[in-house]
Amino acid sequence: MTAAVLMPASVDEAVDMLNSSPGARILAGGTDYMVEVNYGHAKPKSVVSLRALDALRVWRRDGDTLELGSGIRFADIQTSELAKLVPALAQAARTIGSPQIRNAATIGGNVATASPAGDGLPVLFAMEAVVNVAGVHGRRALPINEFITGVKRTALGPGELIVSISVPVASGPQEFLKVGRRNAMVIALANLALIVDGDRRKVACALGSVGPTIIRCDEAEGLVARKVNWDRMRLDDPQVYQDFGELCANSARPINDHRATADYRRHAIAVLASRALMRTL
Repeated sequence: MTAAVLMPASVDEAVDMLNSSPGARILAGGTDYMVEVNYGHAKPKSVVSLRALDALRVWRRDGDTLELGSGIRFADIQTSELAKLVPALAQAARTIGSPQIRNAATIGGNVATASPAGDGLPVLFAMEAVVNVAGVHGRRALPINEFITGVKRTALGPGELIVSISVPVASGPQEFLKVGRRNAMVIALANLALIVDGDRRKVACALGSVGPTIIRCDEAEGLVARKVNWDRMRLDDPQVYQDFGELCANSARPINDHRATADYRRHAIAVLASRALMRTL
């Protein structure tokens, strides 16, 4: 059976199509979903393609907040002005797939797929991003930790789509690090984002690929926030780097699978966390 491909010209039209075609799937970059289709794991009757919606591929800055259209590609994030405003997200973008994948994959698709190994997600969790959704009943905004509810599960309702993601502009150093079985085009065995907010004197660290969803490291964050010399934006006690890594590793909930053991993933998190802290502070 050949799926009907619907091409809306606006967000409102896309919402109408989703609601008039129960079971329709949303297609943006297609880098995750088309794999399911090609392997026969997904057999949609209809697809709502967002590729003609230029409104989803723009971003704007309002004070200290950025609103990123859900159709923005990772290739755009790593090379545009956004790389200066959200450097950790640009770092994550550079690790996603191949150049061909980055020129198709979208930030909205990364969020909607909700994979624990999604490289953009630790950054968005650490930045406490807000997901903006449109549906037949209007628009709503959800903190990303409430939007993503489990492994490849979200709070997206029937007939809804992600229109944008709101994040704060960087007010301090940021870092994203990743470990895989090779240097490029690889699913993360473990990844990590560290955000230092100098204005709020706050540290946020989020872990990916070591739990059913992205994990925040509350205890480790608190340790660093207490130890930072905020006036100089530095750590004076070198022991904090190791302690931070160990606390982050303790927060992880990894599993054994065909790609790595739980022990290796936990060790990797400890190394990544210490290294990220050294680079930012």
